[in-house]
Amino acid sequence: MSIARKILENTFVQVLGRFITAALSIVVLKVISSYLGAAGYGDYTTVYQFLAFFGIAADFGIYTITVKEMSKDETRIPMILGNVLGLRTALIVLAMGAAVGVAFLVPQYHTTAIFLGVLISTMATFFTLLNGTVSSVLQVHLKMQYATIGQVVGKILSVVYIAAVAYVLFINNTVTGFYHLLWAGVLGNFIQFAITTYYVRRYTTIAYRFDWAFWKHIFFTSLPYGVALVLSTIYFRLDVILLTLMLPHTAVAEDGSVTCAQSMCGDTEVGLLGVAMRMLEVLIIIPVYFMNSVLPVMTRFIEEQSEKIRKLMQYSFDFLAATAMPLLVGGFVLSVPIIYFISDPQFVSGHRYIFGSDLAVRILMFAMLFSFINALFGFTLVVLNKQVKLMYINAACVIFNLIGNVLTIPLWGFRGSAITSVLSEFFILVMTYHVARKALGFHLSVRSTSKITFSALVMGAAVWAGFYWMQDVRYVFQLAILVPLGGATYGIMMLATKAITPEMWALLRRKAE
Repeated sequence: MSIARKILENTFVQVLGRFITAALSIVVLKVISSYLGAAGYGDYTTVYQFLAFFGIAADFGIYTITVKEMSKDETRIPMILGNVLGLRTALIVLAMGAAVGVAFLVPQYHTTAIFLGVLISTMATFFTLLNGTVSSVLQVHLKMQYATIGQVVGKILSVVYIAAVAYVLFINNTVTGFYHLLWAGVLGNFIQFAITTYYVRRYTTIAYRFDWAFWKHIFFTSLPYGVALVLSTIYFRLDVILLTLMLPHTAVAEDGSVTCAQSMCGDTEVGLLGVAMRMLEVLIIIPVYFMNSVLPVMTRFIEEQSEKIRKLMQYSFDFLAATAMPLLVGGFVLSVPIIYFISDPQFVSGHRYIFGSDLAVRILMFAMLFSFINALFGFTLVVLNKQVKLMYINAACVIFNLIGNVLTIPLWGFRGSAITSVLSEFFILVMTYHVARKALGFHLSVRSTSKITFSALVMGAAVWAGFYWMQDVRYVFQLAILVPLGGATYGIMMLATKAITPEMWALLRRKAE
């Protein structure tokens, strides 16, 4: 089978699994947002966004470096895996301990459910990171279908637990229910880790190893990229933390009513933004899966100084653009029915709040587009061992993002945060492209991109026209009709404009000699 087909099939399996878990995540989002309301969902989002800072510090880019090292010599996989398990476990314990300590020191968290929520959810992060470590073996062998099984089963059990909390066990007790929702995440991540480990044992032994010299090698090899990832997480999630710190928290009266001393409350703004961010997080995992599949091949081409690397760059760019553009246009046009579908009516603009999550979706779709392309250039810099430059780029972006949020949050709340996110992703795109192009000397043709953009705009026009004539129809039927209509229109236009070239079809069908 051709390398291109292996990459696509491995990516497809992961994306399929992601779509299944995304569908389950929509169920989770709808249940939790309706159960907790905007303020409660804001606290729920804050817990996970807060832990993300420390989780990425424990990850430290080790997954990508591990896949890269394993791809060089597969006979060393047992040694690499055992040592990375030891190193990463040590980092997880340190990072989660730091997370609990910092959360305890934040005064704004003392009178909310956030601190205890952080304490519970550290265990979910622990299993997530260990799962990522062992699944690196499956990534190298392009057998991620087994990791996908664990992902889906774990998510199903988590959904069952969440539904039981909201509809059976704690219907009228959202305080206790809030904590059980977090325990559901712990259960799901543990099951995922257990299943992934079972399949990985088919390919290698799993045992902790403590080769200090190798630990030092992996740590310092990962250090620049790890710092870059930490900085990337900061600029991507800083807005949530700043919203909770810069704006007041809602007060809950004895009768259960929620009030805010100002026109904007931090937890409510986070809740409205969090629904849109959850949708964005589901989408931006697609380029990560794709680039993780490309990574072993890209590493080989660059090690061999093969001319094929330029074709691989163009092929990857076209795939990411062709995937992101229809998502951008479709998400922008259908933002209102999407929020109705994945959440609760109170999150839609003009219901309980003037500006709702649908506006956040429209803004963040542009950040999604830039993020898709960023994945290509970011991974390229890692393979080229230019993690230090990536670190500097992300550091500059953190400063840019911090200034942007501080200036816009007091004025526009989550709207300012969303706009700042778009500008931050564009900043990263410009800088990483410049460095990667200078290092490899590749030239990306925009011929296919223009055809992809035109196809997506035609699709958007068709969907908008359909949406205009279906405004009085329930949102479920709007999506059921307009999403397939958009997909069919986009596919027809891609073929009509020959955005998918005969050479690309041949590349996908070609068998290895």
